[in-house]
Amino acid sequence: MPVAVGKPPTTFNLLIDTGSANIWVGVHKGYTPTSTSQTQGNEVQVTYGSGSFVGTEYTDTIALSPNMIIKNQSIGVATSTEGFEDPNVHGVLGLGPVLLTLGTVKNMTYVPTITDNMLSQGIIKKESIGIFFAPTPDKRHNLANGQITFGGIDVSKITTPMKYVPITKSFPANRHWGIDLAIKYDGSEIMSECAGIVDSGTTLVMLATETFEKYKKATGAVFDRATGLLTVTDEQFKKMKSMEFHIGGTTYEFIPNAQICPRAMNETIGGSADKIYLLFADMGQLTGGIDFIIGLAFLLRYYSEYDTTNKRVGFAETEFTYVETN
Repeated sequence: MPVAVGKPPTTFNLLIDTGSANIWVGVHKGYTPTSTSQTQGNEVQVTYGSGSFVGTEYTDTIALSPNMIIKNQSIGVATSTEGFEDPNVHGVLGLGPVLLTLGTVKNMTYVPTITDNMLSQGIIKKESIGIFFAPTPDKRHNLANGQITFGGIDVSKITTPMKYVPITKSFPANRHWGIDLAIKYDGSEIMSECAGIVDSGTTLVMLATETFEKYKKATGAVFDRATGLLTVTDEQFKKMKSMEFHIGGTTYEFIPNAQICPRAMNETIGGSADKIYLLFADMGQLTGGIDFIIGLAFLLRYYSEYDTTNKRVGFAETEFTYVETN
């Protein structure tokens, strides 16, 4: 997402990440202090599932659009990063709850998030974010394109009413956009209700080991060393069944086509053009703690809302929920 920082502004392309809450810039594109920049001198450090960032804290003006200009927003300016190889990504726009900033900035307990500041500065009336992603076979978009709405949702993007579930009470998922859910494959339960998180910064749907093994067995998939993903044959794919995500009394169907990587992306992920790869991966741990991560693969098919005001997460179907894209 393009975000303008400073005055005069520099535009950075930031990764939308609901799994973290800090904003930082400076990888693959330098940050130059301007008239609105104020150095705070504090070290900022954030660790992600597949990378990390270390930098220095500044406050600056951030423009998400001409009508959404946030003043005195805490940002990190990178001094070192790991895992951010894409030259088109210049940093991260963290959209998680403020609890995720705990301990990330030296000499501070918490750092107000961008939506905290938008609410306090009167830019939005409700502290909520709506995210719409659309699956695309176009390599240039790296799996997805979409839209983000601050202060609510865009009802033009949904085809069913939003359904909400409260943030889970289970630690540590309750520090994130954490929810409780159960999963079925072909009508049979492969994961009883447990707690995990919704994270747009994670590409795949991550499952705890025992759930992953049940899914692998049910599909007949095998592990592909080149990509680190599961793969199925054409015949196995034809026999694949829908998954059901049971969240807060609502069932969200995940059709077989939604379970596979867009084939136009196969070579981009290091795979073979003629193979079929699945979008589920092993978290490498047994259940306990955070038992799943609902990543981009799921969010490509369902609109999502992250509602700080009401401490809840919502989902709705879109025109892409049941589309056959591959």
